[in-house]
Amino acid sequence: MDHAQHTHQTRHDDDATHDASGHADPSGHADHHDHVAQFRRLFWVSFVLAIPTVAFSMMFADLVGYDLPMGGVWEWVSPVLGAIIFVVGGRPFLIGAVDEIRRRSPGMMLLIGLAITVAFLASSGASIGLLPHELDFWWELALLVVIMLLGHWIEMRSLAQTTSALDSLAALLPDEAERVGSDGDIERVTPDALRVGDVVVVRPGARVPADGRIVSGEAEFDESMITGESRTVRRGETDAVVAGTVATDGGVRIEVTATGEDTALSGIRKLVADAQASSSRAQRLADRAAAWLFWFALGAGVITAIVWSLTGAPDLAVVRTVTVLVIACPHALGLAIPLVVSISTERAARGGVLVKDRLALESMRTIGAVLFDKTGTLTKGAPTVLEVETSGGLSDDEVLALAASAEGDSEHPLARAIVRAATERGLSVPSATGFRSEAALGVSATVDGREVHVGGPRMLDDHNAAPLAATGAWSDDGAIVLHVLIDGEVAGALKLADEIRPESREAVDTLHALGIEVVMITGDAEPVANSVAAELGIDRVYAGVRPEDKSAKVAELQGEGLSVAMVGDGVNDAPALATADVGIAIGAGTDVAIGSAGVILASDDPRSVLSVIRLSRAGYRKMVQNLWWGAGYNLAAVPLAAGVLAPIGFVLPMSVGAVLMSLSTIVVALNAQLLRRLDLRPAESVAALRA
Repeated sequence: MDHAQHTHQTRHDDDATHDASGHADPSGHADHHDHVAQFRRLFWVSFVLAIPTVAFSMMFADLVGYDLPMGGVWEWVSPVLGAIIFVVGGRPFLIGAVDEIRRRSPGMMLLIGLAITVAFLASSGASIGLLPHELDFWWELALLVVIMLLGHWIEMRSLAQTTSALDSLAALLPDEAERVGSDGDIERVTPDALRVGDVVVVRPGARVPADGRIVSGEAEFDESMITGESRTVRRGETDAVVAGTVATDGGVRIEVTATGEDTALSGIRKLVADAQASSSRAQRLADRAAAWLFWFALGAGVITAIVWSLTGAPDLAVVRTVTVLVIACPHALGLAIPLVVSISTERAARGGVLVKDRLALESMRTIGAVLFDKTGTLTKGAPTVLEVETSGGLSDDEVLALAASAEGDSEHPLARAIVRAATERGLSVPSATGFRSEAALGVSATVDGREVHVGGPRMLDDHNAAPLAATGAWSDDGAIVLHVLIDGEVAGALKLADEIRPESREAVDTLHALGIEVVMITGDAEPVANSVAAELGIDRVYAGVRPEDKSAKVAELQGEGLSVAMVGDGVNDAPALATADVGIAIGAGTDVAIGSAGVILASDDPRSVLSVIRLSRAGYRKMVQNLWWGAGYNLAAVPLAAGVLAPIGFVLPMSVGAVLMSLSTIVVALNAQLLRRLDLRPAESVAALRA
């Protein structure tokens, strides 16, 4: 079964739009929140009217065993209220039925529309004496409309969107920019007011308002929100910078080279929109079952009419045919999918998995490859001190404590990593004085009367010092290497890198056990990517991938015939998340990644992907079981109602058919409730999938 991947896509025809369930959207609105309000309102109106309609129905009173007042206004309670329910509550289904006829694609709406129309016409005829009394189906019509409205209300509520990917992208831009005027004065303007050639000032900690190139100054730029790369990048004069990135440790002046729709951020935004809009929408499994049941019911009705007419009993032919067409509409089938979806999404939320797109959740069971973004997904997304090498007689702890002292006043991500490492080791970090930060060199400070420098290769060159021998292998692995100098002499070195999450290995191993290929994609250089891939046992690696190319890698895997789930957390992942068959965002990631995904993980534990697979498989099993229960009732009841056993003296009474219909609905509801027992804790999901 093919599923649509994203709820953003709306299928358009000449005269109607369609809601996310594939049904006709009578109002013409694509907004799921409107549908929630519409079906909620119609359900409650119909429910209130259905109570007296059912209570004053002669057939229902005979079935339950109570007496109704005879004659007068009481006889018209059910016909009048039933007609209102048909017109008001049945309107979405009637419009949907007409639309399915126009598109020559019979489904659930046409099946419902057929049943309620036949029930309305037959009941109206019975009420005014034109048709036999046995065709008084007002109570059945009322219950049918109410149950179907309930199912659609549940479905629309589960599909309502909670975040906007495109709005989140726009939020990355600062509210104001500092533009340098012709007289050298600084004026504050909105980013929209900037033009190509303008020069803007970006201060330490501020965001770049537009794409441009640096004309003066240099700074470390945090580009993680665009590239997903945790390591800051040194940018100096003539270097290009991207809107939305942050200058962390210095101020620069930038000449604007692109604004508005021409910026890289807008390009990513367009990729997200295009990928979401290009996803085709397939009919739901329930619609497919409904299409078959429509032809089954229609065929059974025609055969019933012909056979009973040939027996010389035209009155019985009408009664049997109408009965077949009315009970052919499955109450249970209307709730089979929505109930499972509602309970699945509720159970998922309690397990830390937010399902935005139920079709994405259903598709997860057939995934052939999981594409993980490296930074922030398989790794922690922040630099961590992994090793300390010493020289000159100092211990590891002493070198780390001195480095933490010197870096204590710095806000640089590497400085925070060093201070954090010292804190985690419980080291006593002495106070420092005379803190200085020099772009591209590092930091220096006086600690206990000693001059301490912490920095990279340029700092070593500035002091005519040689790097420690062990650091060569660190650099080959793609790690960040910082040396620590005390009074001009090399005292040690620190190896910093993005640390692999301890749960990543178990997630990869279990995916392999399920026969799923594991792929990693990153903007990092190949040495860094290959080092992580080798440690985790990943099958395939895409390294050095630019943001705009990530979605192309997803399409490449899909071109190999693989159904792809993409797991990421950054803005750069958004187009790929939207392109993938299933987009899974780490909840700790950016809003735009969350907005582009069909499934969001509240936890940053990569094993949570396995929880999604487990939920998908369990939910699909319940859907299939419920569809068999719902459709199975029809397969058995319709022939009996048609009179297939009439030669031996048995014809299914309408009242018995109604009871069986209700029992089928109860079975479906109870079966769906069993999903609440599913344990979605990552460790439990791993164990269950491996069993």
